[in-house]
Amino acid sequence: QVQLVESGGGLVQAGESLRLSCAASGRTFSNYYMGWFRQAPGKERELVARISSSGGGTYYADSVKGRFTISTDNAKKTVYLQMDSLKPEDTAVYYCAWRTGLPSTRATMYDYWGQGTQVTVSS
Repeated sequence: QVQLVESGGGLVQAGESLRLSCAASGRTFSNYYMGWFRQAPGKERELVARISSSGGGTYYADSVKGRFTISTDNAKKTVYLQMDSLKPEDTAVYYCAWRTGLPSTRATMYDYWGQGTQVTVSS
């Protein structure tokens, strides 16, 4: 079992920044991928960014490229999502997720999930 605990969500105005954190604990493996997904009301859950345990293999959705940065502290088994220049359309519940094996953009391919943290961006 892997436990994921997210923190850092909140309410901000457009153009401001937030940093999300996700700490993993439990039976983690040495090689894994962690991703940040988001889900807005009435929409499907989408992958925002992904990173490998070594810090490579990064992926960003087109909608966040140049604004969001994913990073990892492998020793702490923590992944961060720095979100800059936030827009109202970034409003969603953000989830971190964990998987081993090959990288994937599909939510169904991730084995463990955090509880989610709300990000609200006002215009």
